[in-house]
Amino acid sequence: MVRRIEVTGSGGVRLAAWEFAEPPKAGGGVRYGGVCGGRGTGRGTGYGVGRGRVAGEGHAAGSGGVLLLHGLLGRAAHWAETARWLSTRYRTIALDQRGHGRSGKPVSGPYAREAYVADAEATVEQLGLAPVTLIGHAMGALTAWQLAARRPDLVRALVICDMRASALGAATQREWSEWFKSWPVPFATLADVRKWFGEEDPTLERPAPARGDFYAEVMSERADGWRPLFFRRQMLQAREGYAHDAHWEELAQVECPALVVRGLDGALGRAEAQEMVRVLPRGRYAEIPDAGHLAHYDQPDGWRRVAEPFLEAAVPA
Repeated sequence: MVRRIEVTGSGGVRLAAWEFAEPPKAGGGVRYGGVCGGRGTGRGTGYGVGRGRVAGEGHAAGSGGVLLLHGLLGRAAHWAETARWLSTRYRTIALDQRGHGRSGKPVSGPYAREAYVADAEATVEQLGLAPVTLIGHAMGALTAWQLAARRPDLVRALVICDMRASALGAATQREWSEWFKSWPVPFATLADVRKWFGEEDPTLERPAPARGDFYAEVMSERADGWRPLFFRRQMLQAREGYAHDAHWEELAQVECPALVVRGLDGALGRAEAQEMVRVLPRGRYAEIPDAGHLAHYDQPDGWRRVAEPFLEAAVPA
């Protein structure tokens, strides 16, 4: 079960956070209703949802929690499977970051790195999650280690999934812009979304059904068909901060235990991942066979096998 919690981010941007918990016992606990994400979630991640500003039940107040941060183009619902097993041990929150999911998408932004880090910081403080365990994928992982470097007093442990510390390069921004232009939006059906992103996307080397499911999760039905929940122009703005800049110095400032995870076919190469572990004062390394960039999503069992032992050692429930 999950409920939606409203958070006020940097500059007053409205953020949607989702608190996962065990289903309440009959006759007591929180009452939930409705379905998160509207129609068309891709992998059975619809769930009961309520609203509130209260702490998660079944976990001691002040004992800290887990904050899950999705990557660029993602949403909190992509963490559903991870959140379900985490919520049996920890208070677990997944955040729709600005410009994504059900969170605010201010026309004028900002979509700079500082805004994303400030939003995560505000979420931790407003929801009483400190000392928090930050788990991030791609852009969300960068936000996580930047917050850990800025506010070591707030962060207990860190998991980085498939995010590079090196700058990606200006050319990749042009490539992404062209890729966005190639999307056949609007899609007539969710089946078309899954087929295009899982089979027909010209950037694919081989079919990837889980990738099709991933993108089906971030579409919303409009009058003319299915369109993204985000604005592609804003996504390019959000990507600027790590396309052009490296973040090794901030990585070295992370004081807490940290796990760097990569899929063997992901965006983060083994040599760079191992260098990140060396730079981290308390870094550890893990890799997931048969996983790509969406390791936590397309290989949930492998992801759990590497993440859970680290969390149990670094963050005893």
